[in-house]
Amino acid sequence: MIILETDRFFLREFEAIDASSLFLLNSDEEVLRYTGDKPFDSIQHASLFLEKYDHYRKHGFGRWAVVDKLTGEFTGWCGLKYHEQQDEVDVGYRFFKRCWNRGYATETAAACLVYGFERLGIESIIGRAMKANSASIRVFEKVGMHFGHEFLFDGHEGLVYLKLADKQ
Repeated sequence: MIILETDRFFLREFEAIDASSLFLLNSDEEVLRYTGDKPFDSIQHASLFLEKYDHYRKHGFGRWAVVDKLTGEFTGWCGLKYHEQQDEVDVGYRFFKRCWNRGYATETAAACLVYGFERLGIESIIGRAMKANSASIRVFEKVGMHFGHEFLFDGHEGLVYLKLADKQ
């Protein structure tokens, strides 16, 4: 099910067929470098993760597969996530290294912000990044987010960026 579309991509809910791509994406140490996540042990574990992923059902949104319109290739994911303990929504993304420095994160994150504000009525969306992750910080700034505060992220200095819905 396609959730939204950008110039180059379709963003859709994860499907069972994404397990091998998700496994490969999370197997790259450089891709995971600033995430705090661990790689999946196997494609089966990635598949189990997808089976248990209930964010769409619980919240009406989540992280979405980013699929190249021309090739149909899974390039990574981008989307929104609700954090119950903090009562906040964040935008996040992860792409294969071969897709870095092409504006994919900026293009899809911007679309997710618009979707969150205009379609879902969310009033504020944050982005979290380790302070050392200058690429993600640039993405947040390019999509109009502003520095909010520092926090501790898995033992590392982290930054929170924020964007508020436009009140017309």
